[in-house]
Amino acid sequence: MDGSVLTTLATATAADVDRAVASARRAFEDGRWSRMAPAARKKILHRIADRIEAEAVALTVLGVRDNGCEFNMALKAEAGSAAGTFRYYGEALDKVAGEVAPTAPDVLGLVHHTPVGVVGAIVPWNFPLMIGAWKLAPALAMGNSVVLKPAETASLSLLRLAEICAECGLPDGVLNVVTGPGAETGAALAAHMDVDVLVFTGSGATGRLLLEASARSNLKRCYLELGGKSANIVFADAKDLDHAARVSAMGIFRNSGQVCVAGSRLLVEASIHDAFVARVVDYAEALRVGDPLDLRSDIGAVNSETQLAANLAHVERARHEGGVVQCGGERLLTSSGGTYMAPTVVTGVSERADLFRQEVFGPVLAVTPFEGEAEALRLANATDYGLAAGLWTQDLSRAHRCVAAIRAGVVHVNTYGGADNTVPLGGVGQSGNGHDKSLHALGKYTDLKVGWIQL
Repeated sequence: MDGSVLTTLATATAADVDRAVASARRAFEDGRWSRMAPAARKKILHRIADRIEAEAVALTVLGVRDNGCEFNMALKAEAGSAAGTFRYYGEALDKVAGEVAPTAPDVLGLVHHTPVGVVGAIVPWNFPLMIGAWKLAPALAMGNSVVLKPAETASLSLLRLAEICAECGLPDGVLNVVTGPGAETGAALAAHMDVDVLVFTGSGATGRLLLEASARSNLKRCYLELGGKSANIVFADAKDLDHAARVSAMGIFRNSGQVCVAGSRLLVEASIHDAFVARVVDYAEALRVGDPLDLRSDIGAVNSETQLAANLAHVERARHEGGVVQCGGERLLTSSGGTYMAPTVVTGVSERADLFRQEVFGPVLAVTPFEGEAEALRLANATDYGLAAGLWTQDLSRAHRCVAAIRAGVVHVNTYGGADNTVPLGGVGQSGNGHDKSLHALGKYTDLKVGWIQL
């Protein structure tokens, strides 16, 4: 927020990770949680949800001071979402039933859903509590033990969550937290021979390292939610262009653009391009960027000096490649210091430009015009990523065609963002594999075991 040191954290060594994994393994094998009755596990997860709600403001302030997200957004997206996630999976866990296979009359074929064992979870800094809950709640619901590594620049809210879990009755050893840098602590967890499943949200570069670590160690399953360069398509027949401009602006600028599904590529039909971009620029320039704990702030801080420097470098490179900065593109200086960046809109971004293809993870919007539906779809899919997308149109048939044609895990229509726990979140291409949220997430944390019984 102001660039000053908030606290220090211990760096967990490989030996510390060994102890954490051993603790998780003991807890799993002795059944203190894995063989606890589903109804009893449910009560504990619901208690955790209730406590998160009771401490929502304190948890949000702790997280905001750590990672810089604006308070108004973080209260809902972090504590509010985490409470809902624990409650959702607490309610779901005793609805997961096995199957009786349609076998021969003298055979009984049973399909059991069993917990995988020890789950390693590596969580990013942009929404640590929300994304941490996406990993923890379904893993715990299915009876697993977890070793959690938060991001080194945003660990505090998850450390408090671990305390809450213990206070609410989660048995000792079921949840273990190791803090430290990815290159040391995260690498030790990824390469550990006694971790059964690894789940991760973060960059593609780190995702590749985790897959390599899995291959070199015990071939643990890896589920990776990686980057995005999501297209937000605005057709000329959109019902309310002013509303579309406002939502599109917040779809990239909230949390300083540090959102995996951010609509960072705006594709606008040529006939409305200039007028629509002018609306987006007006909204961008009206956003108040400042202290994330100031309730008047619309946008908070960039997470770190390193991230801010990378954001500014992307803008400078876009200029050299022919892009025109319509607003922003600069660091905002405040009397208290800190890492703040003006919401930035760059027009004239060609599909060959780096800004069109590379994830910034900052408040930088690349704008590209198109002529007609076919070109819009071609541009939307002209990326290695496939996490999210959006489109604005009154044509129902077009909406269905575009949802089918766009290669992305979620396609928003006449909105951007807001999907809840009832639907999965996951990507295609270099946006990763596997899904968080919804009942589909439970499959990451279970194995199928067959009982084949001759009668």
